[in-house]
Amino acid sequence: MKTVKELEDLARKVRINALRGIHAAQSGHPGGSLSIADILVPLYFNIMNIDPDNPNMKNRDRFVLSKGHACPALYATLAERGYFPPEDLLTFRKIGSKLQGHPSMKMCPGIDMSTGSLGQGFSAAVGMAIAAMINKNPGYIYVITGDGELQEGIIWEAAMSASKNKLDNLIAVVDWNNLQIDGIVDNVKKVAPIDKKFEAFGWKTIMCDGHNIPEILNAFEEAKSIKGYPVVIVAKTHKGQGVSFMKDAAGWHGKAPNDEQFEAALKELEGDI
Repeated sequence: MKTVKELEDLARKVRINALRGIHAAQSGHPGGSLSIADILVPLYFNIMNIDPDNPNMKNRDRFVLSKGHACPALYATLAERGYFPPEDLLTFRKIGSKLQGHPSMKMCPGIDMSTGSLGQGFSAAVGMAIAAMINKNPGYIYVITGDGELQEGIIWEAAMSASKNKLDNLIAVVDWNNLQIDGIVDNVKKVAPIDKKFEAFGWKTIMCDGHNIPEILNAFEEAKSIKGYPVVIVAKTHKGQGVSFMKDAAGWHGKAPNDEQFEAALKELEGDI
C-alpha cells in the first residue's frame, strides 16, 4: 500500500512517461491519458488485487480501459507496477511492440481486454462481471469510460444488463473531462447529468474529484461496500491535467508534442518531484 504522497508522485511519473512514449512515437492521445493518471495509480497500487509476477492469477481483479486511446497512461502505470520494464514505453506504437496504439490483451501483460472501439470495452466489462458472478470468482471488474464515450448506445444497453444482473462486482469510472475530439462534450451530444442517467438505469453513483487522490481512494472503498447494484464513480477531471498548455484544450486530444512542447511539458511535470 502506498501513501497519498507516494501515489501523487507516481501519478506525476505516469504522466511524464506517458508523454515520453507519445513523443517518441510522434503519435498518440496525450489529453485523455493525462486526465486519468490520478485514477489509474490508486487503482493499481492500493485498490486492485493483482500480481505482476502472475498476471493471469485466477481470482485477480480485472481492469478494462474502455477509452482505449488513453493507453499511454495505462502502459506507464503497468510499467511502474512491474509488468514490464519502463524502457519499453519508448516502443509505443512501433511495429512489433507489445504497446500498440490501443491495448491488446494478446500482446501486453496486464491487459485484461483489448479495446479501442468506443463503448465496447464497457460492454465487455459487463460480460466479464457476469462471468465472474456465475463462476463465483471473488474478483472485481473495474472499467474506465470517457464522458464522450457515453454517447455510444452500447454503453446504455450494457448498463441495463448490469443492473438487471445486480452486478455489485462491477465498478465503472467515468472520466468526466467534458472534452472530446470535436470539442465540448455537451455541444457535440449532451450526456449530463451523468449521475442521474446512471441512476435511472439502476446504478448507484458516487461523485468525486478525479485529481484528488484521497477522494478517489474513498470513492473506490465506498463503491466496494455497496451490495446488490453496479456502481459508477463520476470523476471530474481536466483533459491534459498537469501540463498548462494542454489542460482543458480539445486540440490535445490526439496530437503528439513536438520537441519544444515536450521539453516544456517535462519541465512542468518534473518541477514537483
